[in-house]
Amino acid sequence: MIFKSHKLLTEHLKKKVKSSETIGFVPTMGALHQGHISLMKAAISQCDQLVVSIFVNPTQFDNKKDLEKYPRTINNDIKLIQKFITTDQLTIYAPEVKDVYGKQTVAKTYRYDGLEHVMEGANRPGHFNGVGTILEFLFKVIDPDQAFFGEKDFQQLQIVKKLVAQQKWHIKIIGCPIEREPHGLAMSSRNERLSPEARKKAQFIYTSLKLAKIYFQQHSIKKTQKLVEALFKKEPGFELEYFTIASEETLKPVVRKYKKHHYRGFIVAYLEGVRLIDNIAL
Repeated sequence: MIFKSHKLLTEHLKKKVKSSETIGFVPTMGALHQGHISLMKAAISQCDQLVVSIFVNPTQFDNKKDLEKYPRTINNDIKLIQKFITTDQLTIYAPEVKDVYGKQTVAKTYRYDGLEHVMEGANRPGHFNGVGTILEFLFKVIDPDQAFFGEKDFQQLQIVKKLVAQQKWHIKIIGCPIEREPHGLAMSSRNERLSPEARKKAQFIYTSLKLAKIYFQQHSIKKTQKLVEALFKKEPGFELEYFTIASEETLKPVVRKYKKHHYRGFIVAYLEGVRLIDNIAL
């Protein structure tokens, strides 16, 4: 069933979900693809019921033009979900902005122990306040046992875990592997804005990350960063916003390698004016 009202959604879930059953939740902003479907399949394999939200959250956009251009394909999204997920286990919540925010579309302020100040937080002011605001609302309305997020947005995944721990919510946050297109580009709703030629060309982002991973094994962090920067300077059409090597736990950029530490390379690049992100475990 599909709901636009959070009050009706809550009433429905209270009647539908038995006390012995678990709820898996997949929050999305629509323009769905196989990456989203993989999260839903993971949720339904581990939980009795699945709730999917489809909502383009205005408060996590620092750029109004980016919000306006964000693809909205609700009818196709619903068809795609119903194609892969058994309908008697599925509930969809697709609200309007007013149902979520009421009269004022304003984000709350959150502190994530510094996770919000680096990389995406530094480059997109207020972004993670918007993420926290919408997730707090959705978690309270849906009351899931588990929530599933893709590792493509690895920083967001770590921030969601921090938010849940701070609020002491009994929700297990599950990170799922990045789903990629056949040529390697990380699946993203933003990919729809690329021309077919650019979409194929964008595989270079993942290629550069794989080269960085190999190079990182024998070279310093600084040299690995310079390698990636040099690769993008030679590749026409791309604008590299940043490539950062950071601690997986703190997300803070690092300058020196230590044994038994886990590092990850994070990249953001523009192609045809579309902002594309990716990451890789190093």
